[in-house]
Parts: sequence; C-alpha cells; structure tokens
Amino acid sequence: MFKESKLKIFERILINADSGYLGIAKMHKNSVLPKKKSKKNPLSKQDKQNNKKLSAQRIYVEHVIGKIKTFKILSDKYRNRRKRFGLRFNLIAGFYNFELKLKFKKDF
Repeated sequence: MFKESKLKIFERILINADSGYLGIAKMHKNSVLPKKKSKKNPLSKQDKQNNKKLSAQRIYVEHVIGKIKTFKILSDKYRNRRKRFGLRFNLIAGFYNFELKLKFKKDF
C-alpha cells in the first residue's frame, strides 16, 4: 500500500517503521526497521537492544493508533462521504489531543 500511495517523503526525515514495511529501505534511505531473526541467523544481543530502543520509541504512536481505532474510523470500512473523511478524522484527533491535554494538566 505504501508503494501504491507514491507518498513523497523528504530524505532528511527519519522513518521509524515496524517490520510490516520491509521494502521501505529501498524507497527511502533514511528509514529504520527492526531486525528479524531466522532459524539460521538468531539475533545478537546488540540487535535485540536496538529492537527494544525502536519499539520504545514506536509505542507512543501505537497507543495513539489504538485509541483512534476505538472510534472505528480506521478499524472498519468507512461508509460515509469520502469528502468528509479528513474532517472527521481531524475531529477525532482533536478529541484525543484534548483528552491528553486534560490528562497532563491533572498530573501537574
């Protein structure tokens, strides 16, 4: 899907992707992917540490995606007008950002 979208990303932007984007390194040189193990090539301790660092950075993004999926706009087929998809998605993102703002205000 990423190839078909033909999305242009500046080369100076670092892409921190998960293992679902295996071919992205050929398209975008400034990308970081976790190493995968195989039967013949187990991961070294350094590779495991690097994978943990990557996943520690990605977990914030994964939490946001999971929270947005509770609104079913990303997890189900979108059956409304396509013109309003962007508007609705931005509203949901605004709700989530507002919730985060309230949460952090309580902590301080």
